[in-house]
Amino acid sequence: MTIDIPTGIPVDYDFDEEEIGFGAPQPAAEAPTLAPAHKGALGLVGLGLLSLVVQIFGGPLAGTWPGLLSSFGLITVGAALSFWVEHKDTTPGIKHDGIWFKSVLARGGAGWIAGILMTGLYVLIYWYPRALGERPAPEPNVGLVRVVDPLKQALIGTQADRWFLYGVLYTLAILVFGVRMWMKYRHNRYHRIRTLSVSFFQLGFAFFLPNLLVRFQQPYMEFNGVWPLKQDYLWPSKVGEFWNSGGLGVFLMFWALVAALVATPVLTYFYGKRWYCSWVCGCGGLAETLGDPWRQLSDKSSRAWTIERWVIHTVLALVLIVTLALWINHLTGFLGDAHRLKQWYGLYIGAIFSGVVGVGFYPLLGNRVWCRFGCPQAAILGLWQRLFSRFRITTNGGQCMSCGNCSTYCEMGIDVRAYAQRQENIIRASCVGCGVCATVCPRGVLKLENGKTHGDRYGGSDQPLRAFLEGLDRDKQVP
Repeated sequence: MTIDIPTGIPVDYDFDEEEIGFGAPQPAAEAPTLAPAHKGALGLVGLGLLSLVVQIFGGPLAGTWPGLLSSFGLITVGAALSFWVEHKDTTPGIKHDGIWFKSVLARGGAGWIAGILMTGLYVLIYWYPRALGERPAPEPNVGLVRVVDPLKQALIGTQADRWFLYGVLYTLAILVFGVRMWMKYRHNRYHRIRTLSVSFFQLGFAFFLPNLLVRFQQPYMEFNGVWPLKQDYLWPSKVGEFWNSGGLGVFLMFWALVAALVATPVLTYFYGKRWYCSWVCGCGGLAETLGDPWRQLSDKSSRAWTIERWVIHTVLALVLIVTLALWINHLTGFLGDAHRLKQWYGLYIGAIFSGVVGVGFYPLLGNRVWCRFGCPQAAILGLWQRLFSRFRITTNGGQCMSCGNCSTYCEMGIDVRAYAQRQENIIRASCVGCGVCATVCPRGVLKLENGKTHGDRYGGSDQPLRAFLEGLDRDKQVP
């Protein structure tokens, strides 16, 4: 039914907003102002950046403890305090209003600038260390590398290099943005514990202990790294380095073997791949802290899922081939091109894929690009989780209202809502058990659980290999 109203005739209606209780129109809300403590925290960041720039260009304090503390020290304290103050007086709970309207979080201009800057930093670290100020000893360092010289001198007794600078930046990023993570998810015990966990393992197991090993002339080893993510740990050259370094070196080799062959299957059986990917791994730690603001950018399409499975298992196959070729060459002398394969893998997978793309593309492709599409350790853990793990995310589809929060904020690109609506357990190989899907659900539909056995997660899971093979075709159609 259509009602035509002649033009020029006013339309009257019997509706008075003020009379029925809406009240008079309110004035526009004033723009929010920063609290004094927040301003002070940002002021510390500004002073730290100013000091850093002055030192990079050869100004006073460069290469001294006062210089290090007045630059990275002030930036770290100021940024952490800023995150704390920003969240402390707010109502606990995840807030994602307006995320798609923020340029830096929605692939806008600011997001592209952030991606270019992060990618550029990795390019400089890997291929242009002189631009960062690295100089071969005894020539003194300059620029950014010189700023961290005092810390390298204290830990090891030598001047810093690009890799030490990278370790400092990586660790500080996890610690500072770990404060943001803690405050944002402070209402949830699971997220508080795992934030502390990744911060602890990065600071202690991936930074201090490896550098102390070097100080005592032992092989460098990050204790939170596992083969094949740390692909060289079981390569002949590294095994020989371990073996020729005395009792401590033999212990390190034993640690690497136990981590790869015992801890991986046992812990994954009980807890899923989350024990490593969301609690221990340095790559996961950076993704969950620095990368958290971009988790919604992960591609949820079936096409992306197909690419993911092909690429990550191809990388796993490559590292297995390289490792086998190196050992054959080492033991028999055959396969003389094995070391060329090693160099190829180190450049294209170890540097470009895991570093430049894996972190630099956070603002463009989401925070788990490497973990989802490239990490061979994640591939192994995922296969084990899919076949022989007690871990699952259970769903109560009757309570699902299809808001889509769970799928939107899944950093691994899983369409969680589709599983919830079918009331299916989520046992996807790619799931890292971060738990954010359950946290953002407004109705408690999702729950992270460790069952009594791996055989009750889905129909046929008591015969995992058969169910896996039968599920390959079905999974192509499940979003």
